[in-house]
Amino acid sequence: MLNSRRLIIAHFWVAFSVFGLALILGAWQMFIRSPLASWLGNPEWYYRSVTAHGTIMGYVFPTLVAMGFGYAITETSLKTDLIGRRWAWAGLGLVVLGAVTAMVPVSLGKASVLYTFYPPMIGNPFYYIGVVMVVVGSWIWVALMSVNLIVWKKRNPGAVVPLAMYANVAGSYLWGWTAVGAALELLLQIIPVALGLRTTIDAGLARVFFSWTLHAIVYFWLMPTYIAYYTIVPRAIGGRLYSDSMARISFSLFLVVAMPIGIHHTFADPQVGAGFKFIHSAFTAVVALPTLLTVFTICASVEIAGRLRGGKGPFGWLATLPWRNPAMLAIAFSFLMLGFGGAGGLINMSYQLDSSIHNTQWITGHFHLIFGGAIVIMYFVIAYDLWPHLTGRAIASMSLVRLQLWLWFIGMIVTTFPWHYVGILGMPRRMAYYDYSNPALSDEAAPVVMSAIGGFILLASGLLFLFILVRSHFERRIEPGQYTYAQAAHAVTRVPAALNAHGLWVALMVALTITNYGLPIMQLAVRDDTSVPAVFVGERR
Repeated sequence: MLNSRRLIIAHFWVAFSVFGLALILGAWQMFIRSPLASWLGNPEWYYRSVTAHGTIMGYVFPTLVAMGFGYAITETSLKTDLIGRRWAWAGLGLVVLGAVTAMVPVSLGKASVLYTFYPPMIGNPFYYIGVVMVVVGSWIWVALMSVNLIVWKKRNPGAVVPLAMYANVAGSYLWGWTAVGAALELLLQIIPVALGLRTTIDAGLARVFFSWTLHAIVYFWLMPTYIAYYTIVPRAIGGRLYSDSMARISFSLFLVVAMPIGIHHTFADPQVGAGFKFIHSAFTAVVALPTLLTVFTICASVEIAGRLRGGKGPFGWLATLPWRNPAMLAIAFSFLMLGFGGAGGLINMSYQLDSSIHNTQWITGHFHLIFGGAIVIMYFVIAYDLWPHLTGRAIASMSLVRLQLWLWFIGMIVTTFPWHYVGILGMPRRMAYYDYSNPALSDEAAPVVMSAIGGFILLASGLLFLFILVRSHFERRIEPGQYTYAQAAHAVTRVPAALNAHGLWVALMVALTITNYGLPIMQLAVRDDTSVPAVFVGERR
């Protein structure tokens, strides 16, 4: 049941269109800072590109995917029409208008702030106003997910909330609370300065507010991917979900432990005390728990698929898996990239080890491997899986789909592994130019060329993805039938109350965030000696 097809496909097409634009910018950035290109001359063009690329990939693209997928989940899992469809269109309109509003000053060189809201560097106010509009548009989605679930539960008292909807609403609540940190920074700190109402800003307090959002946003990006892990992949490969309850525990834990960990991004900042840095480092280690539960559950679910296909012995089921199935390929690639990226994250979260790679290309490699690699490849699977139900037409070519996924995996590995290596050597990130004739940098030239090649492989894969989706609109008409989700190995007739609602987990999320952020924020807010003069981007001084 998909009565909101136009709404859902509009979200996806806007998301994937801006994704294609951001890919082009990313490939150009890697080329221009490699030995393959001559000195750009004006580094401002590079920083405009980085700001646009990061803003689209970090705020606009994943938000639209989550929103579109969320609306699809609501109708297909609850088997009811979406409540508030006009509001959903308004939310999409706000996100699009906000993205355009933000990108105009970026393209004019008035907001080259590199998509991280780090004072004292301040961009044009319309950049920040545009970002706020994107967030407000997404909060409409958060509200609609909650309203639709509440209404469904009233109509179906005592019924088990479908896993896909339970996870979808958990993701919306995580985003709703996650975005509060950046919203506070923008509304209380940055926008008043950008509008000229103040000339100084408390950089330390602003960065703590932003850290509230900075890392938890990664788990918002992850939510559609994890929903695909649990509810799409087992069904797509002919298996069963090993444990419905373990899936619910994983999504519930993300609400609690994904939030209070952002201060590990400010290890180098003197404004935050060592005690809270240690606490956030410890909680960053705890956030691995729901991921480890997911890895175990999905591997068990994949094993079930292999054994249902005749696999015998301890490992014989591996050979019987449908490796030509795009969902099987994608989850294998996603898990490999998640494993490599997660291993690098252990370095980032360590108070001691982080100092060796802080603000180097290692960090760039890490978050591209997690987001661009493990997460985005499952966004492709979501699109391929839903497209026939949205268009009523077959996917254009499974062989092209497999090629696209292979190119994305190879491109991401070729791009990010050299970044990790040169990061260990000390190459700083966010630089427009490196002089590779300098003996201190000459050893880094070859890895950087390799990463640039990887960037163009990613671009080819992304463009092929868009081509497949466009071509699929003109394929033969089919009747895809009812959209379904993976069934659990054991029928789910009831679940514990705590795993059928979100109240307990949301309360813990809010309480733990206040515990871990409250004191640092209050300590900085009451001080009157931490403000510094704002530096406005794009102005000559």
